[in-house]
Amino acid sequence: MVNDLDIQFQKAYKEASKLRERLPPDVMLKLYAYYKQAVKGDHFSFNTNNGLRNAFKFNAWMQLKGMSEDQAKQEYINLVNSIIK
Repeated sequence: MVNDLDIQFQKAYKEASKLRERLPPDVMLKLYAYYKQAVKGDHFSFNTNNGLRNAFKFNAWMQLKGMSEDQAKQEYINLVNSIIK
């Protein structure tokens, strides 16, 4: 069942995907981490390809361990809204 939070999350994802401005690396990492936590939760997987870049992404995601998927969705939405305003 799709709830209001899921709809807002999908809308925020579409908005973030349309951004053409270059965002600071820390903001990009937060977007990545909140998204991964929202869709995968604590089911971490690490891609060893692309070494350092993926290590930073994985670390950002790991820092959210224990955060609920709904909370991660809300944080993602909040971050996207703060970027596009």
